[in-house]
Amino acid sequence: MSSPNTPSDRYAPPAPRREATTVSEDGATLHVEEHGPADGPAVVLAHGWTCSTDFWAPVVRALTADGHRVVVYDQRGHGRSPAADPSQYSTGKLADDLCAVLDTVLGPGERAVIGGHSMGAMTLMAAAERPRLRECAAALLLCSTGPAQLVRESTVLPLPRGRVRTWLTARVLGTRAPLGPVTPVSRRILKYATMGRPSTPRQVETCARIVHACPRGVRAGWAHVLDELDLESGLARLTPPTAVVAGTADRLTPLVHARRMVEALPHCTGLTELRGRGHMTPVEEPETVTGVLADLVREHLVADTAPGRAVPGQRAAADQEAKEESA
Repeated sequence: MSSPNTPSDRYAPPAPRREATTVSEDGATLHVEEHGPADGPAVVLAHGWTCSTDFWAPVVRALTADGHRVVVYDQRGHGRSPAADPSQYSTGKLADDLCAVLDTVLGPGERAVIGGHSMGAMTLMAAAERPRLRECAAALLLCSTGPAQLVRESTVLPLPRGRVRTWLTARVLGTRAPLGPVTPVSRRILKYATMGRPSTPRQVETCARIVHACPRGVRAGWAHVLDELDLESGLARLTPPTAVVAGTADRLTPLVHARRMVEALPHCTGLTELRGRGHMTPVEEPETVTGVLADLVREHLVADTAPGRAVPGQRAAADQEAKEESA
């Protein structure tokens, strides 16, 4: 097995071409990284609950190797983004943060394929009516996620569905207890709760390292938000072409969510079901997730920006420049 720090290890976080700090509407700061060629088609990725930019490493490596410009950022309180005030955590803050990142990394009229995993995909739903998302999104990816009733549908605890399971699941996911160091026992627990049986030891180790690094207060604060999540209306207003990816063995956001989203999305491009995979699909099956993103780029971003076909924002900017020159 390759060392976690060797270039041949695709799960090792790649060195960014550029790092930046962006400031959200309430003053919270967010860590942002850019990878790949500066002039490549843009892909912006938002990670999920208890994760960080490192989670996207295998997808970032594959996309940049194929000439894409990839932007990843740490959600507030995760990775290298400060925790801000946990009492203020909300889906609205997630949407604010995403829009701040888009303002930082995309120029006037520039568009991108925007993808989210788990809470990152919920971020896209929360931002559905934000003008900035509508201006920037050529297409979207919703990966291993759900818009509502997350705790009720979760099968992490092997109990019959009902109020008892829902109550216990909320207490387990929202605990402030420290996870402690990564051990053989904690790896087995994490694999059972979040990953499918085919997951390799390297994949489990990668996810365990990332999840255990999340501060317990941040983990509990965002768990409370997810417990009360209701983004059904946002999902119905998510108008860009949107692909959905889900693992058939996902215990945190079971496949029922993906199938409901497909029915509710105004412009769903399709559902990709990953057989035997759990919740951590970008790590468990990065080839497929990368392929879906690359297809969205080719079909909805590159095709729309071919020579002679300016995107709406670019066309508007060109029109404004022409008016100023003639004035």
